[in-house]
Amino acid sequence: MWIRTIYDVLKSQKLKVCPSGIVLTVSQGNSSFMAKSKPLVTVITPSFNQGGFIGETIESVLNQNEDVEHLIFDGGSTDDTVAVLRSYGPEISWVSEPDRGQADAVNKGLKNVSSEIIGWLNSDDIYYPDALEKVLKLFHDHPDVDIVYGRADHLDASGLFIEEYPTEEWDFERLKEICFICQPTVFFRKKIVEEFGVLDDSLNFCMDYEYWLRIGRDKDFYFLNEKLAGSRLYGENKTLGSAVGVHEEILKMFKEKFGEIPIRWIYGYGIVYAREIFKLQKKDCGGIIFPIVVAVVSLFKTIQYRNRTSYKDLKRAISWFGGGLLSR
Repeated sequence: MWIRTIYDVLKSQKLKVCPSGIVLTVSQGNSSFMAKSKPLVTVITPSFNQGGFIGETIESVLNQNEDVEHLIFDGGSTDDTVAVLRSYGPEISWVSEPDRGQADAVNKGLKNVSSEIIGWLNSDDIYYPDALEKVLKLFHDHPDVDIVYGRADHLDASGLFIEEYPTEEWDFERLKEICFICQPTVFFRKKIVEEFGVLDDSLNFCMDYEYWLRIGRDKDFYFLNEKLAGSRLYGENKTLGSAVGVHEEILKMFKEKFGEIPIRWIYGYGIVYAREIFKLQKKDCGGIIFPIVVAVVSLFKTIQYRNRTSYKDLKRAISWFGGGLLSR
């Protein structure tokens, strides 16, 4: 009798009830959430106006041969994203509402996961077949490992291969110089969130990089030498379309979090500034103007953020004339 009463109450609240009692799907307005019985892995997807890509992202998760909880947090998209989400019915869990950006959306997921293993897949990226199987096996075989990353490809807007992401073996000091970890290949145990907190939602571009650095200061990452994901790179992509903004935020992040900025990131700022603001290429004007602009901008940023420069910094800047840094 009491079971029948609970069933009727749930139906009156517009809840879809699975007769097995394992899955309940909440479906009200711009949301649809499932409460699953302890899935093996939770994948979090932040989204905003990615209707042209998010279907492929969802399919790449659904095609994994694992028990997965897919939580999608959309920032109130005005394109056809919500229509795409609704078309999947109870296969995914989602909400569409205004948020404070990508990090805020991911944090909503981190605070609501049901499983012990967590992944984060942006709404224009994809998992490769059997990616989750490989990751879960790794965690099973290595109970001492709390966070893992793998290899990935850069894909264009059509999903075609551009290049392999420049992934490297784990080295924290090297990570401070270059972000060699491709975000959609990272998976971690829930204890990581409990120990290190959630993403810094004041960051608009480098929230993932800051999180890896925050964790990496105290804990080694495991490098799984398998291709796990495809990361899209195209003109409207947030990272590619705002290179100067990305580098500026990274400089500020290092200054605030570490008190010191690796010189490589300062010179990296000089490169993207020359390309994006001055529209220069390395070969322009016989290859002379580009390195001059890079050197001047880099030295200015060195003084701005480090309050000093040195003979070593000057020597590195001069090395641009021979393309020294680019060849490393």
